[in-house]
Amino acid sequence: MAKQMDLSIEYLGVKCENPFFLSSSPVGSCYDMVKKAFEEGWGGVFFKTVGIFIADECSPRFDNNAKESTPWIGFKNMEQISDKPLEDNLQAIHRLKRDYPDKVVVASIMGSSEDEWKKLSKMVTQAGADLIECNFSCPQMTSSAMGSDVGQNPDLVRDYSRAVSRETDLPVIAKMTPNIGNMEVPAIAAIEGGAKGISAINTIKAITNIDLEFMTAMPVVNGKSSISGYSGAAVKPIGLRFITQMKQHPLLKDIQMSGIGGIETWRDALEYILVGCHNVQVTTAVMQYGYRIVSDMISGLSYFMEEQGYKKVEEMVGLALPNIVPAEELDRSFKIIVEIDHEKCIGCGRCYISCFDAAHQAINWDFDKRRPSVNDECVGCHLCINVCPVLNCITPGKVVWKDESKETPREINFKTRYE
Repeated sequence: MAKQMDLSIEYLGVKCENPFFLSSSPVGSCYDMVKKAFEEGWGGVFFKTVGIFIADECSPRFDNNAKESTPWIGFKNMEQISDKPLEDNLQAIHRLKRDYPDKVVVASIMGSSEDEWKKLSKMVTQAGADLIECNFSCPQMTSSAMGSDVGQNPDLVRDYSRAVSRETDLPVIAKMTPNIGNMEVPAIAAIEGGAKGISAINTIKAITNIDLEFMTAMPVVNGKSSISGYSGAAVKPIGLRFITQMKQHPLLKDIQMSGIGGIETWRDALEYILVGCHNVQVTTAVMQYGYRIVSDMISGLSYFMEEQGYKKVEEMVGLALPNIVPAEELDRSFKIIVEIDHEKCIGCGRCYISCFDAAHQAINWDFDKRRPSVNDECVGCHLCINVCPVLNCITPGKVVWKDESKETPREINFKTRYE
């Protein structure tokens, strides 16, 4: 049965009924779409990026990566900002705030000059938006004066953030591009320019597949293609990494973040919250499953909070950050040997093959009984756990000190994450 606790949280001074938002994308590009999303339970929307420029889109514009029986591991899109007239978008933002005053409407904007950024800032403020997001990150714009080319230039990010902030009394959010080595650099520039929050990440420049008939990337547009944005479950680890690095930077640790990238379930959303996000944005999962997924997110997060004793979402923001440390600070004095449950083992041999061919030859194989066993060469790398197709068949076992003179450490239940 669906469960709902109080999931409200304040983001940049604006109260949100829950941390679940649509990201600025095709899933939130007109009044009717956002209306339906709000009625399904989404807390807010980052409305599809508006600009003076009206996008002329290509066809087809989507492709995806799959693996074995799993579709949509990653998703490629070639869409730009809104293809609707600015006046229509401003009217939609105004109607949404009029009809859903308790929902949060963030106007995502993109200009190609300081003058355009200023005009857009004034217009969306007058339309009634709660917050403004500056899109410095779309990777498939047809102009180098817009999108991720701007987001890789800290000086432009600073200047445009300042231009927008001076034209509005609304909090300004800078949306970062992942097509860069150190996201902290443009993020700090945005804050110096007056931005109050950061959104990350936008899509990653990529080629998903090569069409073997047309000898070009996919999707194929009249025989040609282009590098463009990659999203979906495959990018979640990258999004978590960038958010973590920014939140651990002394100049950004107190800046509120909006997390984007590969969020499909309540657990994905919670992971972003645990590394410091006050809300999360979703697109690709909605493309697959529809707006209804928010009810599962609300219910799942509610059950987790009840079971763990959390009263407010705010209590969980950033809890994982102190435990994510530089590699040189990891405790390398012990190893965790694996255990194999032979009652669950199906004798597929994947653990043996992977360990022999790619690890430490630490698993023996009984060819008659088709059963693996761990030998003394085990270094505790846990590759076998990751390749085993049976849940909880191979799990972390005893802790062994590399220095045998040390005492056995306190008992740690490493199995809880697998249950």
